[in-house]
Amino acid sequence: MNCSKSKTTPSPKELSSENPFNVGLNQPFDYANVTGDAIEEYGEVTIENAIASIENIKNVSTPTLENTFEAFDKISNSLTKANNNSFMLYWSSPDSLTRVKGLEYSQKIDSLNTVINSDKNLFQKFESFAKTEEYQGLKDCQKRFVDDVITNFKQSGVNLDEEKLEQFKTLKAEITELSAEYSTNMNTANAVLKLDENGVKGLPESFKETYKTADGLYEIPIMPATKGPVMDNAESEDTRKEYITLYSNRGADQNLDILNQLVKKRYELGKLMGHESFAEYNLVTKMAKDPETVWQFINGLVKESKPKALNDVQVLKDYRNTVTKTAAGTPLNAWDVNYYNNQILKNKFNVDNEKIREYLPMDQCLNGLFDIYQELLGLEFRKMENASLWHTDVQAYEVFEADTLKGRFYLDLYPRPNKESWFYGVPLSNGKMTEKGYEVPVSMLLGNFTKPTETMPSLLSHSELNTLFHEFGHIMNSMAYDGQYSIQADSKADFVEAMSQIFENWIWNYDILSSFAKHYKTGETLPQEDFENMLNAKNLSSGLFAQASLRSCIYDMNLYDKFDPKNPMDTDQLWRDIDKQMDVMDWYIEGTHPQASWIHINTHPTYYYGYLWSEVYAQDMFTVFEEKGLRDQATGVKYRKLILANGGQREINAAVEEFLGRPSNNEAYIKSLGLD
Repeated sequence: MNCSKSKTTPSPKELSSENPFNVGLNQPFDYANVTGDAIEEYGEVTIENAIASIENIKNVSTPTLENTFEAFDKISNSLTKANNNSFMLYWSSPDSLTRVKGLEYSQKIDSLNTVINSDKNLFQKFESFAKTEEYQGLKDCQKRFVDDVITNFKQSGVNLDEEKLEQFKTLKAEITELSAEYSTNMNTANAVLKLDENGVKGLPESFKETYKTADGLYEIPIMPATKGPVMDNAESEDTRKEYITLYSNRGADQNLDILNQLVKKRYELGKLMGHESFAEYNLVTKMAKDPETVWQFINGLVKESKPKALNDVQVLKDYRNTVTKTAAGTPLNAWDVNYYNNQILKNKFNVDNEKIREYLPMDQCLNGLFDIYQELLGLEFRKMENASLWHTDVQAYEVFEADTLKGRFYLDLYPRPNKESWFYGVPLSNGKMTEKGYEVPVSMLLGNFTKPTETMPSLLSHSELNTLFHEFGHIMNSMAYDGQYSIQADSKADFVEAMSQIFENWIWNYDILSSFAKHYKTGETLPQEDFENMLNAKNLSSGLFAQASLRSCIYDMNLYDKFDPKNPMDTDQLWRDIDKQMDVMDWYIEGTHPQASWIHINTHPTYYYGYLWSEVYAQDMFTVFEEKGLRDQATGVKYRKLILANGGQREINAAVEEFLGRPSNNEAYIKSLGLD
C-alpha cells in the first residue's frame, strides 16, 4: 500500500566529492573508506542542512502538507540515515577513531532531534495545518502520517513550559550519554575463562580446539557465542558456575551505577511529562498503551505457565539426583539448568545438539534461508561483488522484485574485538519517495555466531539457526517497506518482533530444514529420526523457560514502572525479590549482576514484554501458512505486502485481521507454549 507521491526541496549544501557518504540515489556508501573525519563532515553537513530546512518550514506563510509535514519527513529521513550509519559504525567498525566519531555524531543528531521535536514554533505550523481543509481531506496513511508526527512532538515535550522543556532536553541528553557508556563498558569487558583439561570435559572437540593455547590450556572468551557450548556441555559444575558468573558480571564495575542513574533519570523524564512512571510515559505510543495492560498480560502468562514450570524443575532435579546421587530436596542451581536439560535431551530424547550442529554450517544455512525467503516472499537476493565494506567479514546483497531494486542488506555475522556483542537487525535507512525516485531501504544483520577457522566452518546450533531466521526476518521487514514517508517505516515497538518470530517456525518443518541441513564433512542430510527426536523434545522445560522470559519482563517493568525516588531499589535485590515472588526456583546467583550487561534495559526500556506480546500475533499469523503451505508464495507475498510492508501506514490489528481473514486470538500462541 502506498500513499500518493509529491516532491520536496533538495538540501542546500553537499558533501565534498571525496566523502564516502556522498553517493547518488540508491548507490551504496563507500564503507571501506569511511574515516572519523568522513563521519564528522557527513554529520555536520546533515545537521546544518536539517537546521536550515526546519527554519524554512517555520517561515512558511500558508502551511500545506507538502511544505510542512512532507518537508519534515525529508529532514527526518536524512537525520535518521546519518544517525543510524554513525551508530552502526560505532558498533561495528574495527577502527577506533571511526567508532569514536560514530558515537559522537549519533549523539549530536539525537540531541538535535530532541530540539527539533520540541520546537514550539515548528509545532505551531503543524497544528496550523491540522486545522486546514486540506488536512480534513486527508485519508488513510496520509492522515495517520500527520497525526503520528503531532503525537511524537507531544511525547517530546513540545507542550511543556520553557523551564520544564529545558529539563526535558537535559535529561534526554544525559540518558543518551549514559546509555552509550553502558554499551561501551559491556562490549569492552573482554573477560576470559582459563581452564585446564578437567575444566573443559564435555565441551565439543571443535570448540576446545578453537580456544586451546600453546601451553595446552584453554582460554574461552566470555561472549554470547561461547555461552551455549559451555553452559550446555561442561561436565564440571565449577566451570559452569565460573563461566556464568563472569558472563553476568560484564561491565558491572561501572554499569551498576550507570543503570541506577538511567532508571532515576527516566523516572524524572516520565514525571516531567505528567506520568506516574517512565513506563506509563513510554507505553503511550505502543500497542499495550499503559502499564496496567502490560502487567495484566505478564501476570496472566505467569499463572498459566507456572504449573508446567514447577514440573520442569522437578524433572531436571530428578535427573540430576539420579546421575549424581544428590539428595532429594536439594535446590536446582541456575548454572545447572541448561546442562541437565541438555543431558536429558541427549539421553532420554536422543537429541545431541552438538551433533546436530554438524549439519548446520553457516554457508549452507544462509543459502537455505535465502532460498526460503526468496521463494516465499517473491524476492531475489543478488550478492554484490567487490562491495565496499567496513570489514572483510561483511557481505552485501541487493534485493529485487523482478528487475526492480527493493533494498540492500549487509551481513556482519561474527564477533571481533570492540564490536557490539549481541544480535540485531539494524536499519540503516528507510524507504522513501524522493524527487529523484524511490529511495530503497538499507539494513544490516549484526550477529555474533562462532567464527569459522581454517579447519572448521562456523557450525550453528538449532537454537542459533533460530536466531538467524529471526534476525533475518527483521531484515525482510525493512526491505518490504515501500511507503512514501520514511517516518512511517517503523511499526509499533511491541509488534515489530512478531514479523521476525513468525519465521522461526520454518526450521521446525523437516522438509524445510532437510533442504539445507547437510553434514559439513559428508554432505549427508540430517536424518528424519533426529529431527523427530528434536520435535518430541521441543517442550522439554518449556514452562521453566517461559517463566525465565517472564522474569525478565517483570524485572524490566519493575525498573521503569515501580521506581520510588524516596526508596531507590537495589537492582540486585530486585532479582531475589522476583524469584521469591514467582516461587519456581532461585535463578539469581549471588555475587552476579546480570543487569549490568543486559542491552534491553539500557537501550530499550519497557520493551521486553513485547517479545511475548508479539509472539501472540506471530503464532496466530503462522496458522495461515500452516493451512496454505510453508512455501506458498501467494500467502508469502500477501504477508509481505499486508504485514511486513505496513510499518505505521495502517492500524496493525486491521492489517492482521485482513491477513488472517478473521480477528486475531491467542489460541495458537497458548498451544505453542507447550504448557499441557
